[in-house]
Amino acid sequence: MLNHHQVNYIEFPCSDFQATKKFFTSVFGWTYIDYSPKYVAFKNAGIDGGFFDSSQFSRSKNGSSLIVFYSESLEKTQELIVKNDGNIIEDIFSFPGGRRFHFTEPSGNEFAVWSDK
Repeated sequence: MLNHHQVNYIEFPCSDFQATKKFFTSVFGWTYIDYSPKYVAFKNAGIDGGFFDSSQFSRSKNGSSLIVFYSESLEKTQELIVKNDGNIIEDIFSFPGGRRFHFTEPSGNEFAVWSDK
């Protein structure tokens, strides 16, 4: 359903479509629609979006927005990310309300995972 003035779609730069697609499918269960060699849409992510061809990548230290996933078990999610060629760039830490860690996926984009457990 489309909701007026609510976030509807999100896009990320991508330098390696095959590795990035494999990573998000294996770790988070995303599915894809390949529209061209330079654009891939994703579904089953909580919000729909896409990857566009670019040598750039999103990092919060450079001013990019940070997308944060939720997990029932940070440790298990962290293991799955590492097993599927993600890189942990900030190990698990506590903050008021929970714990989280930051990682990059194969194209270099930064994400975080948090849990209240």
